[in-house]
Amino acid sequence: MVSTNYAPEHTGIGPYSTQIAEHLAASGADTHVLAGMPHYPAWRVAEGYRGRWRMRERRGGVTVHRRRHTVPPRQTALRRAAFEAGILAHGLVAPPPVRPDVVLSQMPSLAGGVLGGRLARRAGVPHVVVVQDLMGAAAAQSGIQGGGRAAAVAGALEARILRGADVVGVVHESFVDRVMAMGVPRARVHVVPNWTHVKGPSGDRAETRARLGWQPDETVVLHAGNMGLKQGLEVLVEAARLADQEAAPVRFVLMGDGNQRAHLQQLAAGSSALTFLPPAGAEEFPEVLAAADVLAVTQKASVLDMSLPSKLTSYFMTGRPVIASVAAEGGTAQEVLRAGAGTVIAPEDPKALLAEVRALAADPEGAARLGARGPQYVEQRLSSRAGLERITALLRLATAGR
Repeated sequence: MVSTNYAPEHTGIGPYSTQIAEHLAASGADTHVLAGMPHYPAWRVAEGYRGRWRMRERRGGVTVHRRRHTVPPRQTALRRAAFEAGILAHGLVAPPPVRPDVVLSQMPSLAGGVLGGRLARRAGVPHVVVVQDLMGAAAAQSGIQGGGRAAAVAGALEARILRGADVVGVVHESFVDRVMAMGVPRARVHVVPNWTHVKGPSGDRAETRARLGWQPDETVVLHAGNMGLKQGLEVLVEAARLADQEAAPVRFVLMGDGNQRAHLQQLAAGSSALTFLPPAGAEEFPEVLAAADVLAVTQKASVLDMSLPSKLTSYFMTGRPVIASVAAEGGTAQEVLRAGAGTVIAPEDPKALLAEVRALAADPEGAARLGARGPQYVEQRLSSRAGLERITALLRLATAGR
């Protein structure tokens, strides 16, 4: 497997890559991963990995080959290109010393896709690509500085990688048309939804709220995960400023890390309705989510078909209602509505967001019904067993004719 993100990263793509690799290893496969140094979502290399050039470690029965690369603390198109170039260069110079039977690349990393294709060609084996995010569309839609110029270049390289793959998996139906437009035959494209990689909450909700300083009478709106450009989290800051002016207590909480955290903290200075929390550990994470009253997922209005927030699978598991401040025609809105576990409102509209929070707070029974549908949807569609089997099926499909 080629995946820039891997354990000990516990949010984003890392948990999926880790669970896939460990599942394959547990099934009896000699499983190797070419990965970067852990850095997400803080965008700084984790303790224990700093200053290391190359590493080989065993985790969960998997051999992980790590290669050093640049980690830009702030995202621009140029810095993202340097990040990708570092991954590519080091991976080309020092590939894992193994001969694979099949190579699985996790994208959005373009460098990872190139490396995976090269490793597969050199060994004469199938290359399977799982598309978590579409980089060409991301450059155009996320608002990253210089993204407009980078979109065409990233899109062309992405298309070349996907056309060369034997099998392409996409995590949502909304990606299919764009991948086909790159010249990939429909027969090679398969929908492989992500799954819930966290356990459901099991602790005392009131105790967790008290520990976090959340009052029983306040409505807590929580956003958990990466604080990046595409999330457009300014809408939550602005909604909190509106809540400052009202009597009924609403608390907005941003939990996590990312390259926009410092900017958001500066923007929120002086707001009493907004607090920040550091990323929660794996055991604590579902308890904090369940302690909130509403879970928020936000995206810029321009984000349509380039990504599906991995946080949704965790949100649905907690039994809390979701408010999606996203484009109605995008994959995120489709997923929330299909689950029936939340509501969709216009993106970048703080007044609409606060009004929806108020509406859910005023209708606790309706909010509870929405929240209850999340775990049901997980059981029907997003179990780890089903998700891992879908990935295994892709590998079987790719190797069937070899």
